[in-house]
Amino acid sequence: MSRYLIRRIEDHPSITLHANTEIVGLEGNGHLERVTWRNNKTGDAHSRAVRHVFTMTGAVPSTSWLNGCVTVDANGFIKTGTDLTESDLGAAQWPLARAPHLLETSLPGVFAVGDVRCRSVKRCASAVGEGAIAVASVHQVLAE
Repeated sequence: MSRYLIRRIEDHPSITLHANTEIVGLEGNGHLERVTWRNNKTGDAHSRAVRHVFTMTGAVPSTSWLNGCVTVDANGFIKTGTDLTESDLGAAQWPLARAPHLLETSLPGVFAVGDVRCRSVKRCASAVGEGAIAVASVHQVLAE
């Protein structure tokens, strides 16, 4: 998230931030009425009447299961296309004469799109567009 957006949220008098917190319950009949959350540092749980919840997801990629399969950056985001250096491709033993396609990982024919990708824009519309580009790239790979 952009620093200026974080600052606006932190400074807004009507917004309460709950860092290190996990939502453990959502209740309501036809709409959200109540939320229960737990502080992951203290273990304390709180339940309040709440009508709206905004979450920040995707800031930390869940890519540890890919360890050793595709190249990731220091923060765990998947490197694709031109973000893959010659060194990355050498370490991954890139077997093809061509360079990886724009959204192709260090494993030929495997593509990554959206927030999980290194240096992505981190916006939903961008992820959708990247998905469409990846489909076109898959067709290129299948035609090779």
